[in-house]
Amino acid sequence: MSFLNSLIKDPKYQDHDPRKPEDVSDPEIIISPDTRRENRIPPGQTRTKKWPVLDAHGAPPVDLATWQFAVDGLVEKPLQFSLDGFMQLPVVKVYSDFHCVTRWSRLDNVWTGVPTQEIAKLAGVKSDAKFVLAGAYDYGWTTNVPIEYFLKEDSLFAFLHDGAPIPPEHGGPVRLIIPQLYAWKSAKWVRGVRFLAEDRAGFWEEGGYHMRGDPWTSGDGERFRWS
Repeated sequence: MSFLNSLIKDPKYQDHDPRKPEDVSDPEIIISPDTRRENRIPPGQTRTKKWPVLDAHGAPPVDLATWQFAVDGLVEKPLQFSLDGFMQLPVVKVYSDFHCVTRWSRLDNVWTGVPTQEIAKLAGVKSDAKFVLAGAYDYGWTTNVPIEYFLKEDSLFAFLHDGAPIPPEHGGPVRLIIPQLYAWKSAKWVRGVRFLAEDRAGFWEEGGYHMRGDPWTSGDGERFRWS
């Protein structure tokens, strides 16, 4: 009974089959292309109906009053936002699936937040920028993303998940979401991004995780070996 009660109390537990992209009713929602695959679960993954909590160090203390988001590196105009200022930027909704390198996939998510393309436009990213290093409030944690994935239409800095604020254990107040890569690239507690000409390993990448992290490549080559 306690297990059943825990599921009932979990607002993120999915008691339904995942919707098909064509069943998403809001015409303004951006549909992540991977949700249109005949089989939406990548090789080696298993669907979970829950939203597991995984991180390297536990949720860090984040003071919303002093929260800042910085953009620097190969840009024409370095940027810095307070949380209020960040929330005033243009917003999109994205329907996507979410694939963790620990072999679970959570299907049927709607994220709301600031598109990565908007941040790049405001900063004026230089043509020699080929990679992005995302930094987090998680004790200096970083992760690297090829710029072509960072600038995908379905990539965003999310502050809502399925219409509710992202809780601290899942990376709130703002987390990066890169639906077409493994979820470790979707940095929790994000505090900014740096545009780079050359790739630079982040926390998990220094430990042997793949520098790109494509969940659709068969086997473990995209999980644990560098490109």
